[in-house]
Amino acid sequence: MSVRRLAEEIIQPPTFSFNADNLAWAQKTIFRYPEGREQSAIVPLLMRVQEQEGWVTRASLEYIADMLSMPYIRALEIVLFYTQFQLKPVGTKAHVQICGTTPCMLRGAEELKAVCRRRIHHDPFESNVEGTLSWEEVECLGACVNAPMAMIFKDTYEDLTSERLEEIIDAFEAGRGENVAAGPQGGRYSSEPSSGLTSLKDNVLSAKESGKIAGPIKARCCVE
Repeated sequence: MSVRRLAEEIIQPPTFSFNADNLAWAQKTIFRYPEGREQSAIVPLLMRVQEQEGWVTRASLEYIADMLSMPYIRALEIVLFYTQFQLKPVGTKAHVQICGTTPCMLRGAEELKAVCRRRIHHDPFESNVEGTLSWEEVECLGACVNAPMAMIFKDTYEDLTSERLEEIIDAFEAGRGENVAAGPQGGRYSSEPSSGLTSLKDNVLSAKESGKIAGPIKARCCVE
């Protein structure tokens, strides 16, 4: 694992506070935990910080620690351990996380990283000139059967080709990211064989004829 540190002081904002909506959400989230266990809310609260600011600043880390009455060092341990927390500014319109674990690597992750190097910046964690796009390589994103894949914000994009990834990047840069359908990009619904069912077809047919199911079986492996 790479060494992770908070961003340089020169780019750290002096203060942080939740906006009104996020503050109300944070207070409700803390209330869900048993008395004495409120510090367990730190991960969702830090994720909400990142959604609001784009990254986790020193001031926001201390703000959350104070909210949960926990030592700063304990909050720092959390944010340094979990790599989904961004510790420096990332692209304002999209931060592309390319899975580089073995299944994705065997299925074309290197080509996807080449797109990011050409389209965004040669180096990970560096934004394009406009500051709108950035990228990094990450470990398994949990949909290995749909490799190769990438994640942007909370959504995954699977069965990617280099051409399709570039189209997705273009859409996010143009502010049309919400129009890109998440999930498999190659035509299949979930993680079923891309060439169609090869087994259990008789069972599916019998179940449909008996009225037990109304359509094709829809299953999803690893993550939804």
